[in-house]
Amino acid sequence: MEYSYVRELDEFFASQYSDYVHIAAIEGYKMPEMLTVGADGNITRKDSKAMRIVYQKNWQEVLSNFKAGLADTEFTFNFCFPSFSDRFKDRFRKRTFAKELPQILRKYDETPETLGKKLALEERVWRGIVKGKYYPEKNTVMAIALACRMQTADVNVLLALCGFELSSESVRDVVFEYLLTQKIFNEEMRERCFAEYKIDTIPLKRENTDETHA
Repeated sequence: MEYSYVRELDEFFASQYSDYVHIAAIEGYKMPEMLTVGADGNITRKDSKAMRIVYQKNWQEVLSNFKAGLADTEFTFNFCFPSFSDRFKDRFRKRTFAKELPQILRKYDETPETLGKKLALEERVWRGIVKGKYYPEKNTVMAIALACRMQTADVNVLLALCGFELSSESVRDVVFEYLLTQKIFNEEMRERCFAEYKIDTIPLKRENTDETHA
């Protein structure tokens, strides 16, 4: 069965994904002519966006071939240990992830305690993140955003505080951005989008499962 939101995800992905090394290697992909000669005889180079999948004549087929070879290779742990120096500096920084998180959560009628029940993280790990003992990795920030149904501006704040930003060269990031901007927070729809692009490293609790990760 074809779902409209998955079809829209495909269109969004094809227009946004920009890992041109991987794109150029897709079966059926034809490298576009990047150099053009203007009316004045000068040679100009097209913007690299012309290489994106959506500009292929048969882009649906090219995208299908791309997805057929996908595997989630962006595994990371859900947290990392800050250095002693970073932990010391955090005591004097006005803005850190641990300091900003409770304020942002209040906008969404959440607390660290209620949010923790929606994440597939061990309690000790989540408690350590909330207290600033651990730093969350990008996939954990994504889980927080989806669990809270966050607005893009707040997600970008949390990502920046952890030293991250969304990348159009990342399959996971592009799919996450689509879910965020289109406000697709329903679990069934979200999981179908993740499955379509072989993403299974976002630490969110699924219905009828108690799976947790360190």
